[in-house]
Amino acid sequence: MSRIAIVTGGSRGIGRGIAEALLKERWKVWICSRSQESVDSAVREMGNGVQGRPVDVRDQGAVEGFVKEVSDAEGRIDCLVNNAGLAHFAPVDEISGDQFREVIETNLNGCFYFIRAVAPIMKKHGSGWILNIASLAAKNPFKNGSAYNASKFGLVGLSEAAMLDLRPHGIRVASILPGSVATEFGGGNAEASWKLQPEDIASMVLHLLSYPDNALPSLVEMRPSRPPGK
Repeated sequence: MSRIAIVTGGSRGIGRGIAEALLKERWKVWICSRSQESVDSAVREMGNGVQGRPVDVRDQGAVEGFVKEVSDAEGRIDCLVNNAGLAHFAPVDEISGDQFREVIETNLNGCFYFIRAVAPIMKKHGSGWILNIASLAAKNPFKNGSAYNASKFGLVGLSEAAMLDLRPHGIRVASILPGSVATEFGGGNAEASWKLQPEDIASMVLHLLSYPDNALPSLVEMRPSRPPGK
């Protein structure tokens, strides 16, 4: 029987890398992204074993509808990867209220909506993994990062609390905190060879999924091993 995973923000970047790694391990993967075009393109390029839908993770009803569709189609959900995210960078007195809310609602509220939606399904089967892709920005504030830092600090707090709530039901919850990753997220440089690659984060996801039932690494930090000037 195939194992079933949901990967949010799965059409590109880290999410795409995770989805592709799961497919290679014979998981059935459902991805979501805001754009129908990006979902269709990713599904077409990844081929068999993946399905996708446009979902705005800020919309709780849309999240719940997507999770229900996956559960109805597959009968179970074995893994949720909360990866969808965005960033606006500006001084705290210059970032707009709309920009701040968009970051919090996407990076934090969206993860809560997905956790809340999948937890009853996983409880029914007595097992499951919820993996939240956070950031080292969850522990290291930086200039112009008020919205992004707040969202990732909050995500780690949400993840740790959810872990305590759900582990008695056989559901394991963990946060992965990457440092610099070679994607175009936030205007980054996808060509920087010294950075972590999406495949590195995907390898960590597969590693966590391989742990025996009695073990739960709930917080994993990842860094480039040789950043410039170090």
